[in-house]
Amino acid sequence: MQNLKILVVDDDPVTLTLLQKRLKKEDYEVETAIDGVSAIELINANYYDVILTDLMMPGGVDGIGVLEAAKKINIKTEVILITAHGSVDNAIKAMKKGAADYLQKPVNLDEVLLRMEKIRSMKMLLKNANDLRDAMDITEQTSAETIQNLELALSEMEKLFTKVKTILAMEDVPAKERIALALEKL
Repeated sequence: MQNLKILVVDDDPVTLTLLQKRLKKEDYEVETAIDGVSAIELINANYYDVILTDLMMPGGVDGIGVLEAAKKINIKTEVILITAHGSVDNAIKAMKKGAADYLQKPVNLDEVLLRMEKIRSMKMLLKNANDLRDAMDITEQTSAETIQNLELALSEMEKLFTKVKTILAMEDVPAKERIALALEKL
């Protein structure tokens, strides 16, 4: 699986730049938005594996709005909220709306990387499970077709053996003729 495509949303340019640089250093594909409105525009135009968004932002669309928009567009997008210490209750409420996790400010970059690795591993496991499910479906379908073909072939063979048995049981026909007729059927 490729590395995650991440959208970082924060109105604080320092936090935004720090997260962007550190994630890019780890080979993640990173885009940024300075507010919820521009984040939603990006979400509408692109797929993101993960969205890291500040919970409290000016401009009419906060982190909850970004979360709701992301989940509405693609339920598989994981959203992690970044919150100040005083709004942990809001972050927990957001998790009830589908957020994967939350981080407290100031953001610990190592913790962010651990969360990204956890999400990447989870997505890889889901992909592997889906691949296995697809392979099992194909195997099951192929097996069913093979069984059906074998049942048809067996039925034809049973009919043929019944005819041969009938020919061989004909007492009024000489044995050599019965054998010749039976061999013709086979």
